[in-house]
Amino acid sequence: MAAGMGRPVVRWSVKRLPTAQHVLLGGSGAILVTACLLPLIWPLIGLVSAGGEAASLSLLADTALWSLLARTVAVTCGVLALALAVGLPMAFLVARSDVAGRGLALVLHAFPALLPPLLPALGWFHLLGRQGLIGNETSAAFLFSEAGVVLTLGLALAPIVTALTALALWNADPTQEEAARITASPLRVATHILLPSARPGIVLAGIVIAALALSEVGVPTFLRTRTYASAVFARLGGVDFAPMEALVLTLPVLALTGVLLGAARWATGGRSFATFGLRSFRQPPMALGSWRTPASLFCWAVALLSVAPIAALAWRAGREGFAAVPVWIGDGMSNSLRPAALAACVIALIALPLGHGLARGSRGAAVLDMTALVAFVAPPALLGVGLVALWNRPETDWLYGSWLIIALGYVGRYAVIGVRAFAASCAQLPPTIEDAARVFGTGYGARLVRIVIPLQARAFMGGWLLVLLFCLRDLETAALFYPPGKEPLAIRIFTLEANGPEAVVAALACVQAALSAAALALALPLLSVRSGR
Repeated sequence: MAAGMGRPVVRWSVKRLPTAQHVLLGGSGAILVTACLLPLIWPLIGLVSAGGEAASLSLLADTALWSLLARTVAVTCGVLALALAVGLPMAFLVARSDVAGRGLALVLHAFPALLPPLLPALGWFHLLGRQGLIGNETSAAFLFSEAGVVLTLGLALAPIVTALTALALWNADPTQEEAARITASPLRVATHILLPSARPGIVLAGIVIAALALSEVGVPTFLRTRTYASAVFARLGGVDFAPMEALVLTLPVLALTGVLLGAARWATGGRSFATFGLRSFRQPPMALGSWRTPASLFCWAVALLSVAPIAALAWRAGREGFAAVPVWIGDGMSNSLRPAALAACVIALIALPLGHGLARGSRGAAVLDMTALVAFVAPPALLGVGLVALWNRPETDWLYGSWLIIALGYVGRYAVIGVRAFAASCAQLPPTIEDAARVFGTGYGARLVRIVIPLQARAFMGGWLLVLLFCLRDLETAALFYPPGKEPLAIRIFTLEANGPEAVVAALACVQAALSAAALALALPLLSVRSGR
């Protein structure tokens, strides 16, 4: 036997250290698990471990409950139909046609989507109510009905359809459109080429509107119309406090959430929205010819209809209402801005690795993105119950008793907005740039800092502002767990609406609108980069 053959061979194995990408994805995943996943599954675990509490589960056998859910779904379908009927033609006209003043019309039309829908509802009351500017008994009866909820929510949420569809139209490949323009009319080009190419954006808008309409509490409560979401909220924020019953009531809505997600995946062919581009093809606007005047009138009628309730609020507030704002507003402004700004910062930071990974096909990022999407589409009541169950204890009172719990709720609800906004932009950055840097030994963290962030700085800031606007308009999420004295301005308006002076409530609503307008003014320079290309 040769020398040394009998010695055991010792193989040294060095444990591979996690890469920077794994560390960043893991850290972002930990935040999403804390803010999204745990609050969603914790109440369900408690329900199962408690044996379901037969008394609470018996609610599901109540036919009146299912009738209420059916009516709520019907209202949601009406809201979605109205939003599509208004938003789709608006998107085509402002994005691809030569209507007069389309840029300003788009801004005016989009503004109500940045507000809690309760504010336009208050404005419509001062327009169509018995004592409204143009109101009478008939208009008031219409407003305080399910049809009034459809009208108010449909007009308030239609800008979401307009914005996402217009974005898709701006970025559509122009070759088919150019070929169709030669022989087809603008209407046929729009219905057969442009709108089908914008299907991913339309589907995403439909999901967002359906989720927001299903969970809306402020508008139905104000218009004295009972919906399923208000029934759940009554067991959490009303006198009949019964969180277990509220949790049971969210189970059918969870089933609807699964239907929404399945429909979205089917409609987009299983592709992530991040793959639909921000290529910003510059195409000359389509000439409408003799249809330009009626099309322009339609656009401006929709734009003015969008801002009419806000103008009515300013009229109702008057000098008296605005003079009383310092007395009634309290800390509403700071209670709105602090958690919204912190949540926007946290979401923007986790959107860097998650959005980039989602655009590059990372499976881990895709799983985390789906977790965030479920948290957005799921009933806010479920998220609220979970946050209360997780953090309402003495050792975590530093979190639950401060405005930080509101920020945590915002992160859980709106993380998907920031992640997908950044992913959609990163998908347009050619991977070859990063591949070249990788060849020369540049690590993931350095590529993210030196290449991705500088090239996507506008998308990063735009995503931050978009999340900030969603947080400022939030009502249903924070209303369930805000600490005493820490209520955001939107919730303060909601609580004062029933018994507060009308002029003061209208003035506070105008302050909320001004707050969102200031944030929008910050976003406009970022969005105007398109016009400079």
